[in-house]
Amino acid sequence: MRNTGALRAAVICSTGFLFFGIFSTPASADPESSVSQSPADQLPRELADAVVRDLNISPQEYLDRAARAQELSTYASDFRASRPSDFAGAWIGPDGNAVVAVTTPDAAQAVAKDGYDTAHAPVSADGLEKSLADLNSWIASLPREVASQVNGTSIDILDNQIVIDLANSPIGSALNLPTLLANLKVILSPGAPKPVDPSPMGGDTYVTTEGDIKDTPSTELSVCSFGFNATDASGDPVNLSAGHCNPNADTGSGGAPVYLPNPANVQESTRIGTVDRSSLGSPSGLDWSVIALNDQGVSSGLDRPTVRGANGSTITVTGMASPVVGAPVCKSGQSSSFTCGVIAADRVETQLFMEDGSSRTVRGFASTACTLSGDSGGAIVTGTLALGITSGSNSGGAPDCAEANLALAQYGGTASLGIPIAQVTAETGTTVRTSPVT
Repeated sequence: MRNTGALRAAVICSTGFLFFGIFSTPASADPESSVSQSPADQLPRELADAVVRDLNISPQEYLDRAARAQELSTYASDFRASRPSDFAGAWIGPDGNAVVAVTTPDAAQAVAKDGYDTAHAPVSADGLEKSLADLNSWIASLPREVASQVNGTSIDILDNQIVIDLANSPIGSALNLPTLLANLKVILSPGAPKPVDPSPMGGDTYVTTEGDIKDTPSTELSVCSFGFNATDASGDPVNLSAGHCNPNADTGSGGAPVYLPNPANVQESTRIGTVDRSSLGSPSGLDWSVIALNDQGVSSGLDRPTVRGANGSTITVTGMASPVVGAPVCKSGQSSSFTCGVIAADRVETQLFMEDGSSRTVRGFASTACTLSGDSGGAIVTGTLALGITSGSNSGGAPDCAEANLALAQYGGTASLGIPIAQVTAETGTTVRTSPVT
């Protein structure tokens, strides 16, 4: 199973209001409509009622958005034909505005002059399509038993990336490694590809179970993400992750083995440590676990101040930070990789609902970064500073962030709960590994 928690609606409503529009430029005027439609007062009553009920917009706005989408389609097609390297996609935002994603400031000025909102994206639509073709060619070259675990691939224009949908199986879970996906995503970066560090780090996958992994059915494996590498009070190497990832979360006791997944055979995964202890809920309301690393964990690279960044890159942690409303944040996790947002609330108390139906009161901060099942325990940074550990979200059950963003837009967008790392280190007596800025 993949560990995550579901946030109650109170947090959902308090976040997301800053998510859309942060990276967009308001258009000076709406483009003139050239789409022919019936007047709003001539729409069937049932249709008008359904629009108000399901979309929460007026019948006239429904018509306007439909027309705007068609106009945008024509404009985007023409713009792409004339400037293929500058065009990165187009969509109707949750506010009804037409948005064109572009790769250069010059293109953004041209689009804004034509009356459309703009969004910056690092990769062109042509580049995304080539990357998708390369990904599908790679999948086709895999052994059948491995390739069969890939449910599908797609382009997510909102996040300007390729999405791969993997089966929730031992092979599928093991394939869902940022270190592996990074080799496929790295071609999305502009300029020359950067080498990807294959060593595990914050945001990468680990699996744990109550007993030996060789005797554990795949459905009983807990899949989570590494948090920050640290040292305990004795100077021994540890990793700080989420408490609810501990198979013994009810008691907080240690002893559960922790493994790096083997993509070929998850039962042959490498043991890199043991959950030393954890806390979930009372008395402090925090959600943390301390993973004691063995020699293999240290030699694998988990003794470094690193977090997995976008497109498989490596972020070196340079210090620690506290949550501040409006500050930009990014989280690294094994399911949704590297996603960003802003802090919507610096102090949140909410219920973290577990897969067995129980709940715990957890305290932390809320951000708008998308978080999926399996991202639990992953590192949250602001700039290159350690900020928190991913605890839960309102989008844990979504297959990908694109669908989560669409499904939750009317409720304020995606909301994630982070546990402040400064509070975790204070309670556990640990020290996050950092590297001075040179």
